[in-house]
Amino acid sequence: MKRLTIPVMAFSLLALVFAQAGHTQVSSGDRVQTMEITRNGSQPSTEGSADYFTGSVRINPLFPVHDPSRASGARVTFEPGARTAWHTHPLGQTLIVTAGVGWVQQWGGRIQEIRPGDVVWIPPSVKHWHGATATTAITHIAIQEQLDGKVVDWLEQVSDEQYQGRS
Repeated sequence: MKRLTIPVMAFSLLALVFAQAGHTQVSSGDRVQTMEITRNGSQPSTEGSADYFTGSVRINPLFPVHDPSRASGARVTFEPGARTAWHTHPLGQTLIVTAGVGWVQQWGGRIQEIRPGDVVWIPPSVKHWHGATATTAITHIAIQEQLDGKVVDWLEQVSDEQYQGRS
């Protein structure tokens, strides 16, 4: 029991010292950087545009690009039957499935099922789509990087025949 008490006390004292020292800001060259917390619900949800999505899609922004990083992220929910249009990302995209069951397909490949806990990496410039199955909604976190101000190139809609795996 005494072995556990000393490290816990030491860790608590160390945390207190850092908190009192104001270590929430970090100096980087000539600028001071401050940690930022974006509160859940502080950014409005948007509906996925019919130009880029089929069906009911809700997009919740999580984080924008923060220089010098190029990454941004959003939580996206697709109702049953909803999906993206075919598209590519100049620096690729990572999808982290958090709820439901969905599908993802690379151009020329087969439709693959994705479930909570699955992580999908789509390489740069690979034509693909993703969304819900015909009967089950899906939510995933989408993370992509910006290149020359662009994170996605939207292409044609996924046809019903493609969505149903018949073409």
